[in-house]
Amino acid sequence: MTPAVRTEGARLAEPAEQGPGFGARLTAPLLMGSLLNPLNTTMISTALVAIGHSFGIGAADTAWLISVLYLASAVAQPVLGKLADSLGPRRVFLAGLVVVIASGLVGALAPGFGTLLLSRLLLGIGTSAAYPAAMAVLRDESRRLGRPTPRPVLARLSFAGLGSAAVGPALGGLLVSVLGWRAIFAVNVPIALLALAAALLWIPADPPRERFADGSTPKLSLDPPGIALFTTALTVLAFFLLDLGDPQWWLLAPFAVLTAVLVRWQLRTPRPFMDIRMLAGNGPLLRTYARHGLGYLLIYCVMYGFTQWLEEARGFSSGHTGLLMLPMSVTALVCSLLGARTKSLRAPLTVACLLLTAGAGILVFLSGDTPLAVLLLAGACFGAPQGLIGTSNQAAVQAYAPPENIGAAAGLQRTAQYIGAITASSLIALAYADAASDAGLHLMAAVSVVLAVLLTVLTLTDRALRART
Repeated sequence: MTPAVRTEGARLAEPAEQGPGFGARLTAPLLMGSLLNPLNTTMISTALVAIGHSFGIGAADTAWLISVLYLASAVAQPVLGKLADSLGPRRVFLAGLVVVIASGLVGALAPGFGTLLLSRLLLGIGTSAAYPAAMAVLRDESRRLGRPTPRPVLARLSFAGLGSAAVGPALGGLLVSVLGWRAIFAVNVPIALLALAAALLWIPADPPRERFADGSTPKLSLDPPGIALFTTALTVLAFFLLDLGDPQWWLLAPFAVLTAVLVRWQLRTPRPFMDIRMLAGNGPLLRTYARHGLGYLLIYCVMYGFTQWLEEARGFSSGHTGLLMLPMSVTALVCSLLGARTKSLRAPLTVACLLLTAGAGILVFLSGDTPLAVLLLAGACFGAPQGLIGTSNQAAVQAYAPPENIGAAAGLQRTAQYIGAITASSLIALAYADAASDAGLHLMAAVSVVLAVLLTVLTLTDRALRART
């Protein structure tokens, strides 16, 4: 017979004085690591033209620098989350930072565009380790202290992501103008080195793995076939979503086959990469993913579609456009902190849905002579939901996901977010075609209104959220 597994109950009951708790030392490296992914998603925007000129390529090619990071992040987040749950979050967090350092050096020294794409691929994988590993570190600390992770701590993680994404374009523009486009890759090296040193000093060692009664440890199972099937299926889906203007319908067939094989394998393997039974029986968690992906689809439509309209249709410079979007960024940061001050999940999510609907409605009526105040109001209407959705859904994942799978669950949350981002970029391309126009903005806004209403219905009818009001 297989010997019984001995739990770590005694370790979980240790007093708080024996460790750092949820203080600054524990959270500082987690925040530094978690800001790298969103920072690099937006920092590249101000370097695309310079990179294109440097390698003699056009906008269609340089756009792959954006898409490859989204794709790598969507795939890598749950995979690295699973590794954090299985191998230990500290190990995965440190390994991710090492990959980030390597990617920064490869990008800074890239002799050609292909090498630059490789750097962004590595960057997407390396930066994807931080968030799910951070959530797993907080889970372990919560177990040790015997109390849940405080909402303000989760808000700081959300704040780090929102803040770094907000300053990304400005930082990228400064680096490109002063040091050249290679600096936006090189800047990751000192940030990652600082996070690596802080993590080595302040993140506690990973908890010991469970042991059998005879002292041996259970065999580690990472489910490589499940990871490979998930990665391949998601990659095929992403390539389909990247070009909705000229959809490659044939890609849906291999996606359906891969998904069916993945589900069958996950149901049959003893320790699956993705616990299908848990997800199928966890409606609140699945609805959280749906809310998060749909919410960020709407937010990214504005972040890229609205700003593109401001520059191409209204004639604002990139600097003026950045200033016009400043209310969105500031509101997002403020609301991420305000959302952490309430124990309710339903209230902030409902407010976010209503503001998304109102903001999309405003976009429907914008034109070349719309007053500046209305443009600022439209941006602010999408900033508040960005902060509230990020913080509240992060707390929902913490509440609804099984503690032993929090890393993988947090990774899937980010996967939903990046699928929303990829879909948003395709919707923008579909609406604008060759150039941003009033008609294209109105089409994108009308679709956004419908999706915002759907998101509102999903939120208001979620009984699990009512229980946490």
